[in-house]
Formats: sequence, C-alpha cells, structure tokens
Amino acid sequence: MSKKESHVTTRQLRSSYLTTIISISLVLFVIGLVGLLILNAHKISRHVKENIGFTVFLNNDVKEVDMIKLQKSLDASSFVRSTEFISKEQAAMELKDELGEDFVNFLGYNPLLSSIDVKLKAEYANADSIAKIERRLVKYSQVKEISYQKSLIETVNQNIKKISIVLLIFCGLLFIISLSLINNTIRLSVYARRFLIKTMELVGATRAFVRAPFVIKSLWHSLISILITFVLLGGVIYMIDKHIPELSILYELDTIAVLYACIMVIGFAIVWCSTTLAVNRYLRMKGNDLYA
Repeated sequence: MSKKESHVTTRQLRSSYLTTIISISLVLFVIGLVGLLILNAHKISRHVKENIGFTVFLNNDVKEVDMIKLQKSLDASSFVRSTEFISKEQAAMELKDELGEDFVNFLGYNPLLSSIDVKLKAEYANADSIAKIERRLVKYSQVKEISYQKSLIETVNQNIKKISIVLLIFCGLLFIISLSLINNTIRLSVYARRFLIKTMELVGATRAFVRAPFVIKSLWHSLISILITFVLLGGVIYMIDKHIPELSILYELDTIAVLYACIMVIGFAIVWCSTTLAVNRYLRMKGNDLYA
C-alpha cells in the first residue's frame, strides 16, 4: 500500500472514530436529559403536592392563646408539613395592597377572619385525605370553616399521573431508538474493517482474539463519549442553576451520582454488545459475502 493510500485510510478511520464518538455522545446526552427528569419525577411530583393545602378560618371570638394552641396542634399532626398563622390585621393589609384602597376605613370595621394556612405532606395532598382532615378539624371550637379548592387538587393529581405514564412510555421509546442508533453506528464502524476481521480469522486467530481489539477500541470510544456527555449534562445543570434557581431539586448530588452511574452502565453495555454482535456477524460470513 502506498503512503498516499495509507494516509487516506488513516484519515477515513479517524473520521469514522470521530463520527462514532459524536453519535454516541449525543445519544447518551439525550438519555441523560430524560434520565434527569425521570429520576426527579418523584421529587417534582412531591414538590408540587406539598404546595397544596387549605386554609383554616378561625372564629372572631377566639383568644390568641387558643389560636396558638390550635396551630401547635396542627404542626404536631402527621399530615401537616408546615403552617402559617395570618391575623385578621395582616389579612386586611394584604387585601388592601391587592385592591389598592383601604376598605377597612370605608366599611368602618375589619370583616376578615384570622386564619391558619396549612401545607400538607405529599401523601395527604388528595381530595379524600383532605375531606377526612376537614371533618376532623371542624370539630374544634376555634374553627369556623375550612377552605380549599377541591377541583384544583383533583386536577393536579390527575395530571401528575398522566405525565408519569407519558414519561415512562417516552423513556421506553427513547431507549429503543437510542439502542438502535448506537448499534447502527457501531456496525458501520466495524463494516469499514470487515476485511481485516476476515483476514485475522484466515491466518488462524481465534474469534475471541479477533473481537478483543474491536471491543477495546469501542469501549475506549464509549469512555470518551461518556465523559463528553458528563460535560454537556454538567453545562445544562449549571445553566438551570444560574437561570432557574427554583429548580434546585433537579440536581441534588445523590441524583447526579445515580444518573452518571446509569449513563456509564448504559454506554458501556450497549457499545460492548453492539461491537460483539457486529464482529461476530462478519466472522460468520463467507469471504464472498463481504463484498455484498
């Protein structure tokens, strides 16, 4: 083989390697983005549910000590995540800011009631649980009424279930597509060296010996792709942290560690299986079939 032909072959192999690495990196990056969302789906769902709650309106004649006693009782309850006491004066000031005028001076008295805003734990943030809690709380002498949006709670829970199902289906389809893309990329890379595979077999090399350099090379490419994926995902997480700090629940260290470990396992497993199958395919072929 002339130096020119050797140079062309080397350049083609490098181009093939680069294409393989980029393809695997992009596929793993997409898997990583979906994985980040899936691993945090429960946390996101819990975060949404824990912002669901109700308001306990208190009777006008309730003494301050009884209000404090009721709030402490709520804080000690198994279904409560947090409570916030809002006096009738504070409620009047907030409503005044919203309306833009002093309605207390206009009416001559403050018609609002003191209240306690209750945020529930996620497992109790559903219509049935809140209805049971309501029946329990209305028995307290301090309580005038319980207010909450039943339709909103039902809608939130239904949407969370629907999104979870759609996300699982999407993840399954994406994994199949990703598996196919990486497999085809590896097969094309091995196809370019099919004659070398057959030559090694003809000179007496065992199948394991023939497969070894291809598998090692592919795993090396996979490692580079995984590292590139880590950098890309790190960039995405940094941008989220910078521009949407409210979504800090998405990138807790334990979640990132699990995500990166999954990407490594998936990347190495798919590449190893695809390379092994591709090399075995050409090892089983007859010499004449290699030209097809």
